[in-house]
Amino acid sequence: MSPAPTTGRDGEAAGTVPAAVRERLLDAWRDEVQATIVYELIARRESDPRRAEVLRRLAAVETGHRERLQSRMRELGIEAPDERTVVLSLWQRLQARVAPVDKLLARQEAMEREIASQIEEQPTGDSATDKLLDEIKAEEEQHTVALGQLREGDAPEDPRTAAIEARLARLAKRETWHRSSTGWIPGAIYGANDGLAAVFGIVAGVSGATGGSHVVLTAGLFGAIASALSMAVGAYLAERSTSEVAAANLAHERAEVEKHPEEEKEELSLYYQLKGLTEAEAKQVVERIAENPENLFRAIAQEELGQSGEQGGGAIQAALAGGLSTAFGAIIPVMPFFWLHGYTGIAVAAGVSLVAHFGVGAAKSVFTLRSAWSSGFEMTMAGVLVGGATYLLGLAIGTG
Repeated sequence: MSPAPTTGRDGEAAGTVPAAVRERLLDAWRDEVQATIVYELIARRESDPRRAEVLRRLAAVETGHRERLQSRMRELGIEAPDERTVVLSLWQRLQARVAPVDKLLARQEAMEREIASQIEEQPTGDSATDKLLDEIKAEEEQHTVALGQLREGDAPEDPRTAAIEARLARLAKRETWHRSSTGWIPGAIYGANDGLAAVFGIVAGVSGATGGSHVVLTAGLFGAIASALSMAVGAYLAERSTSEVAAANLAHERAEVEKHPEEEKEELSLYYQLKGLTEAEAKQVVERIAENPENLFRAIAQEELGQSGEQGGGAIQAALAGGLSTAFGAIIPVMPFFWLHGYTGIAVAAGVSLVAHFGVGAAKSVFTLRSAWSSGFEMTMAGVLVGGATYLLGLAIGTG
């Protein structure tokens, strides 16, 4: 005798649950677990406490969705998987940790819209399940609004917060000198890209002109050296400019503290109120800090600029990252000619260079959030175009 089917609280047998209902519930459950992971990862990177709190609230809502879905699954006798089985790929986790936050928010907003659209366009036919999914859909649509505000540099806020920010905006009107800077990691990837593309073009052109003679090695080596040095110097000067702007910002802020201490104290108080202190608590903290003007300067510089003192070492770090990454990319097309020459060397150099083009393109997708395959393929096609064009030009020119 076969065993009787498992029955849920409402009397529905698990064995009789339509496959469409089962799959939709499981898919929705996985989406909610994955969304929770993504929101929490982005929240950890968000420097603005208020925006980070919004992201954590969104993660909590997704957790609530997951629990409601699990409840419905229990009613139908469907066993929910262990949430630890739902993980982001290593590539997705890398993107979540280093890609620009606004791009991550845009992708998550698109995913929320897609989930809401699927719920609306593809009902399961089970009234209780569809009702639950419709409720979740309405909340997912609210998520897209919140994500849109976050992408625009805003965040869902209550009237008290709006009033505080309005006062901050008024005080900030006289301080139009704030600047921001970017990290060196994207520059390192750009350096590898630039070195690889430029020297591959040199190697291909000289190979076409000389038939892969020893001249290719000489030209490629000096091309790699020149590219690396040029990138290092450029990165150093660019980062020095950024550091000089940061130092100028600190000097301006120090002058503001000296000239307008009361307004700066009010401004600092408003920042602390945004972090959750009451007006009285914030003023008390600020008065204590302001007993030492240097402490007031450091506190307001930290809140406004994200820095409390002079910044150093960035230019050297940027120069090393840019120069070494460019050298790494530039040496790849040259390396085969240390051991090979003629058309064998040309073919091997072209092969390893195009593979490297794909790798660099895939690495760029960590920051662009594009598919690693499409980004790598695009970069490879660019290499084919550059290498092919310069090789044909080399053939045409020759060494006559």
